[in-house]
Amino acid sequence: MINVEIVYALTQRSIEKSLKLPEGARIADVLAQAAADQAFPQVSILVNAAVGIFGKLAPRDQLLKEGDRIEIYRPLLEEPKLARRKQARAQKTR
Repeated sequence: MINVEIVYALTQRSIEKSLKLPEGARIADVLAQAAADQAFPQVSILVNAAVGIFGKLAPRDQLLKEGDRIEIYRPLLEEPKLARRKQARAQKTR
């Protein structure tokens, strides 16, 4: 068995869960287990969400290793460059 962690960051908090999986488990197995026990109810885990391990995008068929941290990425609310421009304009008008 291997120990892994699955994480999803919301705007105000993050949801984290530790799981034990058999050797040879893949990211898809972690997502299926998380969805089955409803640990991540607001995420369409199995359909559209991008996933990664320790901040790097990873395919769902990637084999997991002991201690991996699987991250579910949510779509950006706004493109970062545009957000910075808006913030700069707002500071100028103050």
